[in-house]
Amino acid sequence: MKLNDLPTTSTWTLARRAERMNPSVIREILKVTEKPGIISLAGGLPSPKTFPVSAFAAASAAVLANDGPGALQYAASEGYGPLRQAIADFLPWDVSPDQILITTGSQQALDLIAKILIDENSRVLVETPTYLGALQAFTPMEPNVVSVASDDQGVLMDDLRAKVGTGADKARFLYVLPNFQNPTGRTMSDARRAELVAAAAELNLPLVEDNPYGDLWFDAPPPAPLTARNPDGCIYMGSFSKVLAPGLRLGYIVAPKAVYPKLLQAKQAADLHTPGYNQRLVAEVMKDGFLDRHVPTIRALYKQQCEAMLAALDKEMQGLGVHWNRPDGGMFLWVRLPEGMSAIELLPKAVERNVAFVPGAAFYADNADHRTLRLSFVTSTVDQIATGIAALAAAIRESKG
Repeated sequence: MKLNDLPTTSTWTLARRAERMNPSVIREILKVTEKPGIISLAGGLPSPKTFPVSAFAAASAAVLANDGPGALQYAASEGYGPLRQAIADFLPWDVSPDQILITTGSQQALDLIAKILIDENSRVLVETPTYLGALQAFTPMEPNVVSVASDDQGVLMDDLRAKVGTGADKARFLYVLPNFQNPTGRTMSDARRAELVAAAAELNLPLVEDNPYGDLWFDAPPPAPLTARNPDGCIYMGSFSKVLAPGLRLGYIVAPKAVYPKLLQAKQAADLHTPGYNQRLVAEVMKDGFLDRHVPTIRALYKQQCEAMLAALDKEMQGLGVHWNRPDGGMFLWVRLPEGMSAIELLPKAVERNVAFVPGAAFYADNADHRTLRLSFVTSTVDQIATGIAALAAAIRESKG
């Protein structure tokens, strides 16, 4: 049979998990922001102004000169030893490098955790609202994702106890972002962290702590991580995307010995290892205390831009019945529209005025609040923020009639 004689169509049967995969709402909105003239307050992209290009140029030359063949070869799935040691030294509690697994971004960390901890119909607890990327990573495993009621300090203990479940329906874990949460920008207080760790230990509920933004504080660092308070009861995730550069795709997991081997096996099946060249670059950059000098410049820039957004909201939203929080760090703040309005319906009107945001409904596992939206203040200039918030206010006025 000749190639041209083969049938022109084939029937592909997708796995059930593939049918549960959904596109990222944020990624779809980012396509809109490519339109010329759009001021994007939507994406959670770090400011390119913070990327230490010259430091990486020097590190690249050093890595290739000193260990070029090793950097370009296959590598251990656990990660590059000196980088794992540097991370252990950087973390604010006693961590062995043997507990650290280097991942291809913290998104892969979520995927690996989902693969080893979630079965079909497993109960998984999340904050209200929660990170969209985590929902995307968990959903193909076909869990029962349950939202735990939350206030401006995080999850509420009474609702956590009510929703943890029992027996075969007991929750596998609670996923939580204590520091400058995506999407809300809120930070869990020290008292609430102590309550949560104590309640989780009492309930025998593992915690999955995601901390990509914890170093981006403005005036004072956040309280100690949950994992520092109970290392055996938590899996911790960190990332270099927000403090160095997202294009490196470098994250890491700190895991108890009880789950580390399975995470490693899942990693091996996923991609063998995270690029060794990228890992060596970061280890080279970190070795002389560069992060201690570099991260404060990011904090200063983001604080200035956050203050600009808050000032613009104070000015432009007067009398509109709009509410927002005042984050102490990170990249986002959270807005709630007046009664009867929908952020999803507002978005096209905002885009007509050349400003974009992310409707908040995408961040809820259930019972979405359609009045909410997320604003990012890190990639736009102070002038763009002022113009964008004014345009958003105009769109809200139009929607209110």
